[in-house]
Amino acid sequence: MSGHSKWATIKRKKAHVDAKRGAVFTKLIREITVAARVGGGSPDFNPRLRLAVDTAKAANMPADNIERAIKKGTGELEGVHYEEVAYEGYGPGGVAIYIETLTDNANRTVADIRHALGRHGGSLGTTGSVAWQFDRKGQVVVDAARYPEEAVFEAAIEAGAEDLVRQEDEFIVTCDYTVFNEVQEGIGRGGIEVSSAELAWIAKNEISVAGKEAEKLIRLLEAIEDLDDVQKVHTNADIDEAALADV
Repeated sequence: MSGHSKWATIKRKKAHVDAKRGAVFTKLIREITVAARVGGGSPDFNPRLRLAVDTAKAANMPADNIERAIKKGTGELEGVHYEEVAYEGYGPGGVAIYIETLTDNANRTVADIRHALGRHGGSLGTTGSVAWQFDRKGQVVVDAARYPEEAVFEAAIEAGAEDLVRQEDEFIVTCDYTVFNEVQEGIGRGGIEVSSAELAWIAKNEISVAGKEAEKLIRLLEAIEDLDDVQKVHTNADIDEAALADV
């Protein structure tokens, strides 16, 4: 199964959350607001909202902020209307980049993304130009130092997961997006705490990127992720992590 490490794992290892907490909170609040607007304000009956709230709590977002974001989504409080828009493009080495955004001004967002891509050796593609290279999957991360692999594997597979791999100090469980919540719950029933979980676009096949191209690609991905309107960035690049030392 492709896509287990790469950009998502590199982001976790670089640990930008504390340094950019304000920006992280902004993105989380947008996701909570949209999730509540689309599926209702109860996390018990809205899996997307439950995931967003759990992610916000893990990032130490105050409960009042979470509650206000939910109420803005349900209309109990006045708030900005965000639209979900995906953009597709290419980076150094010809890798595919799929960008998920929540925006109140699509013209601003596409201009910002086009600028970031152009500045770092990438280009914006048309709708559908790279999406076909990805599958929609759920990914659940478990601390490998706390639990034996066999126990995690059994709980995950029994709950409907497709695959499990170990990457350094993490187990990465992959499942179809339709059973994402069931897999999380099944792992929990096995007495295993989930470190993080997300719905992601996983590359069907990967392109190896190393050296200067890898450095340029990492800078590009970080520049895109730093944009306020961008929620998640996915790529089919198999990034040589040795390039991180020079970034």
